[in-house]
Amino acid sequence: MKQIYVQAKPDHIESLAKSAPMAAIEELVWNALDADAKEVKVDLVTNPLGAVEAVRVSDDGTGIDVPNAESTFGSLGGSWKRMSTQTGLEHRRLHGRHGRGRFKAFALGTHVEWRTTSAHDGSLRSYVISGDITAPGVFDIDEAAQPGPGTGTEVYVTNAKANCDSLLNAAETVQGLASKFALYLKSYPDVRIYFNGLPVTPVIVQKSTTDYKLSLENGATAKLEVIEWKRKFTGAGRLVFAGTDGFQLHEQSAIVRSGGVPFTAYLISDRFPALHRENALVMDELNPEVRMYLDEAKKVLKAHFLALGGQKSEFEREWEERIASFSKEERKTLYLMLKKSLKAK
Repeated sequence: MKQIYVQAKPDHIESLAKSAPMAAIEELVWNALDADAKEVKVDLVTNPLGAVEAVRVSDDGTGIDVPNAESTFGSLGGSWKRMSTQTGLEHRRLHGRHGRGRFKAFALGTHVEWRTTSAHDGSLRSYVISGDITAPGVFDIDEAAQPGPGTGTEVYVTNAKANCDSLLNAAETVQGLASKFALYLKSYPDVRIYFNGLPVTPVIVQKSTTDYKLSLENGATAKLEVIEWKRKFTGAGRLVFAGTDGFQLHEQSAIVRSGGVPFTAYLISDRFPALHRENALVMDELNPEVRMYLDEAKKVLKAHFLALGGQKSEFEREWEERIASFSKEERKTLYLMLKKSLKAK
């Protein structure tokens, strides 16, 4: 058995492991996509009581370069991705830059195994890298006796934390993942993501999509894509900055009244990657150029929801949705109840 040690203080690694379960899942999916995976599967393993006891994220990517694990796996902040902007095979845009994503796996459970198979010198080699939160920064590496049938990685997280049960609401989780990967999946239509067997695709969970062209005072232009979702979910109502390749760079609350309509607004421009590198996007309205984009986007969003009748209260919209799902007999019963109530007054 070989061991590698991550060059970072344990408390820093522990802080990365305190992410929310959804954020941890997102990072593991991004890691798979950065490894040129075309198919990523997220599955929850539950116990007889229905609680989550393990989480599995598997992919068909290129695997982890374990023979060079000291540099590829053992350096927090020294990820190989810092030296590149595209994936090696598919030339897709890279997400990770600092090698932090893998440690967010500990936000899901206390023990993590990376079961990976990669190609080396014309043959396949498989390894198991394991780590436990009780010894942050120390990882064991074992070479498997038999290589896997193909390249890829399975991240298997056990002794799941109690808050992982929040992922059991499949509709909510799929909706949240769809909003995070919407533009990426549109940019790379051959990529597939699944959660507990359900496809993560905006097409299934979105109600409508509307595109607007924004023109700023300085002559710059941008695209605003507004996706209205079929159902409410945690994380709706966000304004996302993205490059023209569909890659999300920064997000914030849209701070726009939508009348209860769940939505995500994607602000797209070829200018944003440069602003992101300058750390200007995180400054939001404090940066004059970013403020111009924000002001115009919010102006268009307000007009968008006013045109939809967004002035209706969330209560009204909620009841409209409920009544729309009623059967003919249920609507008749409700009508008679209301009629009787009005007569009583």
